[in-house]
Amino acid sequence: MDKAQVIASVAGDLNATEQSVDEAITRATTLVQSMIGGRAAMNVSPVVGAEAQAKAMEAIAALAAARQAMVACHEELAKDHRRMGYGVYAQGLDKLPEGEKPKTIGEHRLRAV
Repeated sequence: MDKAQVIASVAGDLNATEQSVDEAITRATTLVQSMIGGRAAMNVSPVVGAEAQAKAMEAIAALAAARQAMVACHEELAKDHRRMGYGVYAQGLDKLPEGEKPKTIGEHRLRAV
């Protein structure tokens, strides 16, 4: 694997991880919404399920911290990328014939969060 392929692989994994954390936050908040809506639909006291709901909200807070950590990771990787002189990266590596150098298209930075 050459440098451009390694960089593209890391960027892809970073993006997938960021999307996974965002999806987990979305699912957890949907769970809390469902718990509140279910309790209201059943006309049950707010005391019922309060502990479970609090635990779900703790999980959301932990996921928010994980998301912040991934954003910080992204920023650090972007700094390293620039420090190492890889401000320009290649696109379409999987479509090139063996031994042909990829064309570069402008300067791009990792930006999906």
